[in-house]
Amino acid sequence: MVSSPTTPLRLPTGPQALPSSVTSNTSKPLHLPPCATAPAHTRRDSLGCSLDRLELDQELSGTEVHFLRKRKATASPTQVATPASARGHLIGISLQTGHRRRIFHEGHARHHDFGAGSVYVRDFADDYRADLDTAFDFILMELPRSTFERAAAERPGARIRSLACVTGMADPLLLHLAQALAVALQRPQEASALFLDQMGTVMTTHLLDHYGGGLAGAREAGRTLSRLHEARAKEMLRSRLDGTLSIGEIADACQLSRSYFIRAFRETTGQTPLQWLQSQRLSVARGLLLESGLSLAEIAAACGFADQSHFTRAFTQAEGQPPGHWRRQISVPQRRTGR
Repeated sequence: MVSSPTTPLRLPTGPQALPSSVTSNTSKPLHLPPCATAPAHTRRDSLGCSLDRLELDQELSGTEVHFLRKRKATASPTQVATPASARGHLIGISLQTGHRRRIFHEGHARHHDFGAGSVYVRDFADDYRADLDTAFDFILMELPRSTFERAAAERPGARIRSLACVTGMADPLLLHLAQALAVALQRPQEASALFLDQMGTVMTTHLLDHYGGGLAGAREAGRTLSRLHEARAKEMLRSRLDGTLSIGEIADACQLSRSYFIRAFRETTGQTPLQWLQSQRLSVARGLLLESGLSLAEIAAACGFADQSHFTRAFTQAEGQPPGHWRRQISVPQRRTGR
């Protein structure tokens, strides 16, 4: 497995803020005994979680949304406190069972249990305080207010003003997406802007449909791309095989909303934009394997893969064998026939 480069953590500002030398994507032993009380000057992340208690802390940013993974492997007690702000919404998806937290609200406290796929949606506009006494493993999505408002304005039907704040609700679709994000967070160098934008758009659309209080599943009529828009989108994707093109750029070029573009592209081609791009990368790679003397590392770079390891995994998944073996196997019959 490719190791993830360290990413600076965002620490709170104020008199107790520490230098941003602490890094994410780390696995480290926890030094506090299970029942120890955290020191007065506990280091905390931007969500109010104690850094000393986290076994895993990873993050990735798309053009609009921010994804994180927070994992605590022990049952040591810790508290999370986040003051009200205008940051938007926070969505948490539990990757494991057995987590329980006690949430304080307006002088009352209530326990909530989480299984794998249980989610919470909360508004940063509200003060938040909770006791986390058990182990946990969450994929988090920070949805900025500006992104929410744009997506809500583009959605057909009645205007959605906010998301319903829920805790511990089962959501199989968000769990599926969170599991894909967990892999990307382990290998951030392979997570393209297109992947992050597509994930952010799909999750935001799902949240508006199911937690926005409107008519779930409302859709624009005629969910296919015109020939002109299909050709334009494909040409834009081909021009940036490394995936640095954002969903927003393509949708704007076609004068479509982001959510409509993704749905219409899938209806038209049978693939999401990311899947279609991956198929183009592999098609170009197969041609280079057959017709050029480039090394696997050079082909990986030419086709927009992060590195040779990334290329090998994607090719093997598609073809059932590594690219080097595929090249040798295909070239033998060609030599025998004089090609």
